[in-house]
Amino acid sequence: MSRDRTARLVHDGEGRYHGTTGTGRRVTYGDAAADNELSPVEMIVVSLAGCSAMDVWAIAVKKRQPIERYEVAAVATQRDEYPQVLTEITVTHKVTGPGISEAAIRRAIELSATKYCPVNAMVSAGATEVHHRFVITDTNDMSTTGGHVITTGPYRRPDVLD
Repeated sequence: MSRDRTARLVHDGEGRYHGTTGTGRRVTYGDAAADNELSPVEMIVVSLAGCSAMDVWAIAVKKRQPIERYEVAAVATQRDEYPQVLTEITVTHKVTGPGISEAAIRRAIELSATKYCPVNAMVSAGATEVHHRFVITDTNDMSTTGGHVITTGPYRRPDVLD
């Protein structure tokens, strides 16, 4: 089964555009960061972080992880030549809590990257390499551990491209 996602974009003068999704959400695209106008490419980066975060959080909760704080940082490299595609993105999940299981967090990130997150699947099916990492801070002893979980893309998603 598939479902359609819709959007409508209207030019609002100069370099500003207002977009409305089929569910009624609104976004303003443009070059004026001071006016909270968004870059379409930056939206891809934050959408990847958001999609992955929602998956990882849900999986970690099911695995009964005592998360006190959770943050996702995404850093992308965009090439200078046209088309100015994102060539690489590093997504780092920062998890804080007492006795967080490294294995549980690694598995949650892996499942998001390889199965659940449609944004990651679309981005990594194209020209972008996506590195998925984690940092865990244990509030019992304030120790920190971290590492690389998996890299997806570029063009490494035959299940998406078929």
